[in-house]
Amino acid sequence: MSDKLFGSNLRKNILIILVTITGIWFTSQLIKMQIIEYQSYSSKSDNNSVKKIVQQAPRGIFFDRNFQVLVSNKPSYTLQITPAIYDTAIGRILENVLSMERNTISDILYKNRGYSKFLPRVIKRDIAFEDLVWFEENNELLKGVNIVVEMQRDYSFDIKGSHVFGYLREINSQQLKENDEFYDLGDFIGIQGVERAYENYIRGKKGYEFVLVDSRRKTIGKYLAGTSDIPPQKGRDLILTLDAEAQKVAEKAFEGLSGSLVAIEPSTGEIISYVSAPEFDLEKFAAVTSRQLMNELRNDPEKPLFDRAANSIYPPGSTYKMLAALIGLEEGIINENSVITCKGGYQFGNRFFKCHGSHGTTNVVSAIEHSCNTFFYKLILDIGLDRWAKYLRMFGFGSPTGFDLSKDAAGIVPDSKYYDRVYGEKKWGRGMLISLGIGQGELSVTTLQLAQYAAYLANSGKIKAPHVVKGYIEGLQNNFHPFNYDNKEIKISKHNFDIVREGMFKVVNGNGTARHIRLPNIDISGKTGTSQNPHGKDHALFIGFAPFENPKIAVAVIVENVGFGGTHAAPIAQKVIKTYLENLEDDDFKVADL
Repeated sequence: MSDKLFGSNLRKNILIILVTITGIWFTSQLIKMQIIEYQSYSSKSDNNSVKKIVQQAPRGIFFDRNFQVLVSNKPSYTLQITPAIYDTAIGRILENVLSMERNTISDILYKNRGYSKFLPRVIKRDIAFEDLVWFEENNELLKGVNIVVEMQRDYSFDIKGSHVFGYLREINSQQLKENDEFYDLGDFIGIQGVERAYENYIRGKKGYEFVLVDSRRKTIGKYLAGTSDIPPQKGRDLILTLDAEAQKVAEKAFEGLSGSLVAIEPSTGEIISYVSAPEFDLEKFAAVTSRQLMNELRNDPEKPLFDRAANSIYPPGSTYKMLAALIGLEEGIINENSVITCKGGYQFGNRFFKCHGSHGTTNVVSAIEHSCNTFFYKLILDIGLDRWAKYLRMFGFGSPTGFDLSKDAAGIVPDSKYYDRVYGEKKWGRGMLISLGIGQGELSVTTLQLAQYAAYLANSGKIKAPHVVKGYIEGLQNNFHPFNYDNKEIKISKHNFDIVREGMFKVVNGNGTARHIRLPNIDISGKTGTSQNPHGKDHALFIGFAPFENPKIAVAVIVENVGFGGTHAAPIAQKVIKTYLENLEDDDFKVADL
């Protein structure tokens, strides 16, 4: 009897111990879950009932130098699908509503299958209002489908500016790997122009909105009354150096033409107008850019995507004669009183190189005024190839300008090493310099380089690197932060610059090749040029500046395949100069009503 009792008590005690231990364990787990790990489980619970919506930041606005809006933003609605909760059965319905081709949605999802299924995929941007209404009415049935508000670029300010502003495209997989953690699938990124060069300034910071949803993913309210939301931060606004009115005039002047124009404020390097023609329509890049559109632009024989101002290279023609004159003056080869007799050309060996006419006794000023080839044929032979090339490089030819939007083309400045490499040592002679003396031959330059050269001439050898962005605006007080650009200076005497500038003045205001662009109240100085083109009609060129005293604008124009510079390029430059100076608000300079 005692054994049975012992056995019964033992089992009883063991059972009590087990129950007590089990109770303690369950109690400890409840304490751990409800107190110690509350935040973790709370977050998991929130994930089941709280939806995080990414709020894209509006990109910074572009203003011109007078604070006129050039590029802004406007709201747009975008359809996104989250694959993890998307019901593929509704795909065809969505495609019908959005007028999309069959299997478009499945193709997009398949293309981006390598990313997390919980990461939303952009299906279509710029949803029409009537389609938006349908999505709102049927929201409960559209699992994994979401409409978000985004900001797209607004180009409705009567400025094309395609090669200045650049455009946006959805970031691709390679760009996602190369860039920082800011970007996600479906984000936009700057591709060309200001949009690309200043991407980090104008992209802003994303925000996040947290909303409560029910079991059917229908939004039922703000999570924590919106206190946990993170508002997006708009990108910094940029002040560009462009003058809106001068830019409009330049763009209109190039309608139907191919070529480029760059106008610079000589003392600052600020680009007043920048045109590469033909341009492309930025409105077509505001939403998603189709592959068809890109293929059409890439295959267009006129090459509208190509920036001619910074990257096309041409012989500069007679616009280069002032540079040869400066070299001759600075090296003491000629002075302002040196003369030659032009009898219609120059005899070199057994070949006669023609001039535009018989100019008679000609000094350096009249040689520039009348574009006397004979004077410059002889001058470059006296200068010599390598000394000539050294000065060209001092003026920035043969290397990029330091342009802030992109690395522009260097062009070609031939010297003896270049000719040895191309033709072989001792297989070329001094006769090859003849063409270089009038800006032909292997010499090649960009419009941007010519505009910089014109600024050097206007400001007697002192400029800053050419640039399109002055600085950015930041903070509630709209504080302006200017960017700094390198000073450039050429050590040539002001007296010699003045001699050359006098010749340029007479080109327009004397009996020169651009006298037809003379204005009564603005003293324009310049030089025309005609560049040989082996593929068709010659290119027309003009460089110049105004006013003659205290220049405010220097300009270079190249019009392709049209003929003489005085006929086609000079009038475009005149229109831009006149427009800019008439509207210039400057205490030091006021142009009278013309």
